[in-house]
Amino acid sequence: MKLPLLDMTLDQLRARLEEIPAPAYRADQLADWVYRKGATDPATMTNIPADLRDRVTILTSRVAAQAQSSDGSLKLLVEYEDGQQVETVLIPTDNRVTACLSTQAGCAMGCRFCASAAGGWARNLTAGEILQQVLHLQKVSGQRVNHVVFMGMGEPLANYNATLAAVRALIDPQRFGLSARSVTISTVGLPAGIRRLAREDLPITLAISLHAPNDPLRRELIPAAESVTIDEIIDAATEFFDARKREVTLEYLLIADVNDSALCAEGLANIARRLRCNVNLIIYNPVADLPFRQPGVEGAKAFLERLRKRGVNAHLRKSRGADIAAACGQLRRQRQNQEPGTGE
Repeated sequence: MKLPLLDMTLDQLRARLEEIPAPAYRADQLADWVYRKGATDPATMTNIPADLRDRVTILTSRVAAQAQSSDGSLKLLVEYEDGQQVETVLIPTDNRVTACLSTQAGCAMGCRFCASAAGGWARNLTAGEILQQVLHLQKVSGQRVNHVVFMGMGEPLANYNATLAAVRALIDPQRFGLSARSVTISTVGLPAGIRRLAREDLPITLAISLHAPNDPLRRELIPAAESVTIDEIIDAATEFFDARKREVTLEYLLIADVNDSALCAEGLANIARRLRCNVNLIIYNPVADLPFRQPGVEGAKAFLERLRKRGVNAHLRKSRGADIAAACGQLRRQRQNQEPGTGE
């Protein structure tokens, strides 16, 4: 039976090696190849015996398409063995190389403005399938990831066990070795999942995709919010802060003439004052065939200033990858919509 390295802890790998049998130290050698050297092909592992290399599986996916932005962002469309596709994005800045990872093939949350929702939900990814995205990004870009945000396709807390297993692999000193503080899980707001995350011994960052300052508007934008109130989300987020002592981030997508009014800013400020948090404003990245527009930069800055005047720690996040449709699900949707025989 094959050894799916990315789906295994080192202790699990050592136990499997003992069954083969093979020396336990081979686990450390395999980990060095995959996690330190970024190896994706067992054949390159020159100090591993050929019979053991033949038992090892690293990737069960391929890069089906890629797009490079003028700002340095890189988007990959990753296709798994069953044909399901997800997107992952590399965002380099001066001192960070951030990977935006998907946790599900598609998304069941149904956000009206999102290309991932328009493509529907297919299945959860395994922890190893999530981590494969990191290896693909590093191999294509030649850069080593040092920050991770679970803000790609899917709802991470709806695939809780696999997401947390991926997080633990990312922060394991013997595997990817990232700082826990450099990992962010973003959720549309699942209170039970947030409370469960609060009980984990993980100093990671929690981001909540709020996108509206009141329940009626939020339910118009996010059908999954029909059964969850903002108050319930705030209560769960407060529990997370009390347990982990980590400020929560509220993500707020600014959509022209939908949630960018002065009244919406006032409502968002009231929410932010109830919670130990900061607010990230994001200018909407338009999706073809969806009836939502991007607000002007000046309008976004005015919204930001309204929050700051009310004492909110708010920031306007720089938009990245607009020229490669970097918003979640757009590349996958484009590929799905292409006519056969177009040469694409």
